[in-house]
Amino acid sequence: MKDKRILYVSSEVIPYLPETEVSSMSFEAPRMVNKQGGQIRIFMPRYGNINERRHQLHEVIRLSGINLVVNDLDMPLIIKVASIPKERIQVYFIDNEDYFKRKATLTDEDGKLFEDNDERAIFFAKGVIETVKKLNWAPDIIHVHGWLASLLPLYLKEYYKDEPLFEDSKVVTSVYDQSFEGTLNKLLIDKVKFDEIDDDHLKNLKSPDYVSLMKTAIDFSDGVIKGSETIPEELNNYIDKTKKPVLDYQFPEAFSEAYTEFYSTQILN
Repeated sequence: MKDKRILYVSSEVIPYLPETEVSSMSFEAPRMVNKQGGQIRIFMPRYGNINERRHQLHEVIRLSGINLVVNDLDMPLIIKVASIPKERIQVYFIDNEDYFKRKATLTDEDGKLFEDNDERAIFFAKGVIETVKKLNWAPDIIHVHGWLASLLPLYLKEYYKDEPLFEDSKVVTSVYDQSFEGTLNKLLIDKVKFDEIDDDHLKNLKSPDYVSLMKTAIDFSDGVIKGSETIPEELNNYIDKTKKPVLDYQFPEAFSEAYTEFYSTQILN
């Protein structure tokens, strides 16, 4: 992957959050590309339970300061950055007082999903794309991990379809085992429609549960990776029927060669 530019967009990354399949692969895959001489950027949300002092996060003033519109509300975008020790890897954090200040990630202390997770997902998708535009850094591949990042493929291919920076960018989505029960706010579809995204693209968001969000991400991706050994049967069937390139689950100790080949021969060919 020498000299290839790969943008990793994830809802969680170690060492900033506890180890899960998503947070682990969101660290291991960029590290692999970095060692191969590729150029990488990682983006994740700046949740309030991330210790800024310990991880040495600092605001990037030149990238902050724009407002993103979410459901007719102007929401200020704050960009922070940190480096993963010993890896020479920079991580960019998408931040906003209203969406990410609370001392938790996606659920409250009772395990209930936050009511505004739908808006947080829209803000995160737009925030990543706007920041990459400001960096003027055109990725060859954008690799998406975790359901909070699942709206990025839709926004990139529809809302930002005329943005020349991403003209040649390919999107890969890793699909993991089901990570929440129930649905996000049912008004999610209306909030996405506010951005003048065609109704035809939103059929899966009428009931925004985990499977529906990931189906939407798959629809607007150029390739799919099965990130867990077991994923919901409905999603498995959906992936198996897609005409897009698919990489089956790879065990963590042996993923490197398979990911490299998938990127090179299936996505960039």
